Amino acid sequence: KAEVPGPVADKLTPRITETAKILWGVYVLMTFVQAALLWIGDMSLFDALCHSFSTLATGGYSTNNASIAGFQSSYIHWVIIFFMIAAGTNFALHFRFIRGDYGSYWRNSEFRFYLMIIAAVGIVIGMDVYFLQGEGVDITIRDTLFQIAAILTTTGFASADYEQWSLVSQMLLFLLMFVGGCAGSTGGGMKVIRIYILIKFIFSEFVRLVHPQAVVPVRIGDIVVPRKVLVNIFGFFAVFMMFYVIGVILMSALGQDFATSISIVVATLGNVGPGLGTIGPTENYAHLPVAAKWACSFFMLLGRLEIFTVIILLSPRFWNK
Repeated sequence: KAEVPGPVADKLTPRITETAKILWGVYVLMTFVQAALLWIGDMSLFDALCHSFSTLATGGYSTNNASIAGFQSSYIHWVIIFFMIAAGTNFALHFRFIRGDYGSYWRNSEFRFYLMIIAAVGIVIGMDVYFLQGEGVDITIRDTLFQIAAILTTTGFASADYEQWSLVSQMLLFLLMFVGGCAGSTGGGMKVIRIYILIKFIFSEFVRLVHPQAVVPVRIGDIVVPRKVLVNIFGFFAVFMMFYVIGVILMSALGQDFATSISIVVATLGNVGPGLGTIGPTENYAHLPVAAKWACSFFMLLGRLEIFTVIILLSPRFWNK
């Protein structure tokens, strides 16, 4: 239930075990398709398999210390960009596409909003990289899309040192860490559908202020979002931000600088990996004190398992039942 934060559960079959088998099949197929494409692109078979496992799981681990930046191949970068975006998409949509429903992606409101985020942020950061960093058009488009996809889908790969970009670009990437992938994807974060519903709810409240008697339901496509779902999403958002604020204060108390403190918590809660400051795309977490590493480990588990799930498991009332 925690993995389906939207207004309706996306059931592919009546039985959850059959749905799980279908999604596993799609996952395995996409993994080996990516591995084959990377192998064709002059990556060794071992590297191709490792990076495919890491991409579709949005894990972000690389066999290269420089991550994907260590592979000087535009082809390899574009293949990974495509599959990172695919990994951040609802896997039920992939299954429908494979079955011949080619319009399933565009009919999905969450997926359209997901692409809008990538496009909007891409234009702003792309202009920064092109005009301020002096990169060529092809490298600008590639590096911009790569880092946006890596951060938004919480994969965490790196093809460029985005800490060398402007503060505007760094701030946009920082905000993307909160968003995460779509519901039903392997991505972490709050999930695109929650952000989408929150925005629609805020706009509906503005309309109610102007027209107090109006009935303005929050809709996702043709479906009216029940009040119970809205309350659940607002509750999740509040709890997420509560843990985030507590985490930032804790990291500051453990001696981390401002940029590191504000990014390390969302980078671990959202399972992104790289952040800003001393945990940027060219750094790692090895220098953190032991207490900070324990805290980050807890935040990673909390974010990956969905916050409410962990809170319930740690609740004495749950075990008393």
